[in-house]
Amino acid sequence: MKVAVVVGNPKPQSRTAHIAMSLVEQIFGPVDSELIELSSHADKLFSWPSDEMAALNQRVAESNIAVFASPTYKATYTGLLKAFLDLLPHGALKGKAVLPLATGGSPHHMLALDYALRPVLQSLGARHILPGVYASDAQVALTPEGAYQLQTELTGRLADAVHTLATEGLLLQPRMPAGPGFAPVPFDTVRCSV
Repeated sequence: MKVAVVVGNPKPQSRTAHIAMSLVEQIFGPVDSELIELSSHADKLFSWPSDEMAALNQRVAESNIAVFASPTYKATYTGLLKAFLDLLPHGALKGKAVLPLATGGSPHHMLALDYALRPVLQSLGARHILPGVYASDAQVALTPEGAYQLQTELTGRLADAVHTLATEGLLLQPRMPAGPGFAPVPFDTVRCSV
C-alpha cells in the first residue's frame, strides 16, 4: 500500500502537513508514504516540462491513496496545489482513493473542499473521493516546544476519516465470494437477463 501526501502549503513543515501526516500515521502506522511538500518544488512547478515534476507525478501515479492538503486562501486551495494538479496527466487519479484536507483561519471556508477542490479531483479520474477534513487554526495549536497539538474535536473527525478510508476507500478492487459459485460474466457477453 502506497500513500502520496501532497501538501500545497507555501510554508514547509506547516500545520497542514502535520495534520495530513497524522492522518496517514493513524491509518497505516509506518507505511510506505511519501510526503510531497510543494513549497520545496515551487521553482519547478511553473517550468514545465521538468524531470522533477515528472518524478512527483509518477509518485502520485504509483500510490493507492492520495491525500491532497492545502491551507485555504481567498476561499479556495493554494496556487501551489492548483499548479501541481494542472501538471497531473488526465486520469492520474483513476482507481485511487483520494482524501482532501484543508486548514484555514476560521470555519467559514470549510466548503472550499467541496466546491473548489473536489471537482478538480473528479476531473482527474479519482474513483472515490472521501469526505474532506477541514481544520481551523484554533484546532491545531503550536506548543512552546514547536510541536503541533490537535484539538480533541479535530482528532475525532480525523478518526472518522480514517474509518471511512478503511471501510470504503481501501476496497478499490471488487471482491469475489470465496468458494464455489459462478464465474464472473463479462457484460458484453450477456444476451438476455431475467
